[in-house]
Amino acid sequence: MATYKQIQEYVKHECGYIPKSCWIAHMKELSGLHPKMSSRRYSPNARVHPCPIEKQDDIKESFQYFKMI
Repeated sequence: MATYKQIQEYVKHECGYIPKSCWIAHMKELSGLHPKMSSRRYSPNARVHPCPIEKQDDIKESFQYFKMI
């Protein structure tokens, strides 16, 4: 499984921006990959910064590139 840094580098190279790690965790959760919960997360049931809809396809593409889904 790819690291968050690898995913960030891939999205930066392909799409021109660096996704936040909380966006990657949100997309992992939506894709059924069961990410570890951050120690800085306030609530296990709510996200302060969910992944924006327009960025979701880019992050999913990186998951496919790294054969995570």
